Amino acid sequence: MSWNSASEFFAMGGYALYVWGSFGACALAMVFEPLLVGRRRQAIIQSLRRQAMADRLDKEHS
Repeated sequence: MSWNSASEFFAMGGYALYVWGSFGACALAMVFEPLLVGRRRQAIIQSLRRQAMADRLDKEHS
């Protein structure tokens, strides 16, 4: 496709809402996914540490 001006480019031939909305949704997913994965990883590590500590205390009191 060939655009004669920046406004034609951003209008995307009448499909701007779909094109830019899709682009925005993808960009948001690419930003938030690593953040959410990191948060979940930390929660799993904390859970495993608590479980290991509980197992050690059980063995000490047995």
